[in-house]
Amino acid sequence: MKHIKDLNINNKTLLIRFDYNVPIENNIIMNDFRIKSTFKTIDYCLSKNASIVIMSHLGRPNGKDKNFSLKPIYKYLKKHYNEKLFFSEDCVSPESIKISKDLKQSEIHILENLRFYDEETCNDDSFSNKLSKHADIYVCDSFGTSHREHSSNSKILKFFKYKCIGFLMSKEIEYLNIDSSNGIGVIIGGAKISTKIKMINHFLNKSDIIFIGGAMLFTFLKSQNINIGLSKVEDDMLDSANDIINKAKEMNKRILFPIDLVCKRDKIDSNEIFVKSIDNLGDKDIGLDIGPKTVKLFMENMQNLKTIIWNGPLGYFENEDFSKGTIEISKSLKKIKNISTIIGGGDTVSAIELYDNLEGYTHVSTGGGASLKLLSGEKLNLTKSWEMYSNE
Repeated sequence: MKHIKDLNINNKTLLIRFDYNVPIENNIIMNDFRIKSTFKTIDYCLSKNASIVIMSHLGRPNGKDKNFSLKPIYKYLKKHYNEKLFFSEDCVSPESIKISKDLKQSEIHILENLRFYDEETCNDDSFSNKLSKHADIYVCDSFGTSHREHSSNSKILKFFKYKCIGFLMSKEIEYLNIDSSNGIGVIIGGAKISTKIKMINHFLNKSDIIFIGGAMLFTFLKSQNINIGLSKVEDDMLDSANDIINKAKEMNKRILFPIDLVCKRDKIDSNEIFVKSIDNLGDKDIGLDIGPKTVKLFMENMQNLKTIIWNGPLGYFENEDFSKGTIEISKSLKKIKNISTIIGGGDTVSAIELYDNLEGYTHVSTGGGASLKLLSGEKLNLTKSWEMYSNE
């Protein structure tokens, strides 16, 4: 995939696929991390006197639901750029295409939500063709959707001779394609082992140590006949969890499990909160976060690593009482000197932003599913589509 710097975009019109699927309440953008992450590509295009047509999706609208309009994105960008901006209420209408064709240097045109058309998620040939009429050069800078085959980032490629990726896509691929080397540690959390099993197996070969947290922990523990009380478990993944533990032993690789947990008894909304060692859970205990001894243990084992990759919160972070493990690890990680820290998007980012901030990390991914795919050693669907349509 060519980088935008590899093409001559001077005075050209570019159709750019961004991921502006951000939380919006009452027409107010609640989190602009993904939008700000695209500024480098926009600024580069404007420095070359290029005109820009921006397309994105927002949420999962059922038809043309105006509650999912990209108008708040348009208003946000108007506050950040002095250039003339246009907004079209339809992404493929003749009127919107005419605006794109008539753009002058450094003007920006925002198209309405791509998912107002079902054809977007169907990777429809005709819809892709209509989108391609907006410009002569296509730029994909939407990492958050790069693991999906949709019209705006898959079929559309066949209609462009000149196509490239932007600065955001390039940075994501650079940091998330992890090669084997000494000093790699991986923190893996989240609710289900089933969603992370490919990543775990992938990093057994590439990392020095894997730190396990989140509710997925209990599937590992139960596979070793350790009492997990009423904690969440995937019973259909017990054999897989056991296989991973045995594989790690055979490979002489370290998987570090928590040694204590923050718990409740009987049900999550009970009043009593207590800390217990991992081998002392009662039948009615529910583990909801890693405990203080585990935080200390994890940090001691991270001090001499060169790279830390983190995917998945370490507790039930939506409740502040069970966010402390995740946040203590977050704050401590940023204090380690001479280490590269890579945060794998999705819930990990949400948890950190809720109680801490993203400043101080080497790279924070804008994509959840896409980052997990790369961190599992798989090809993005975007890469497959690029190879397919570049060879036609």
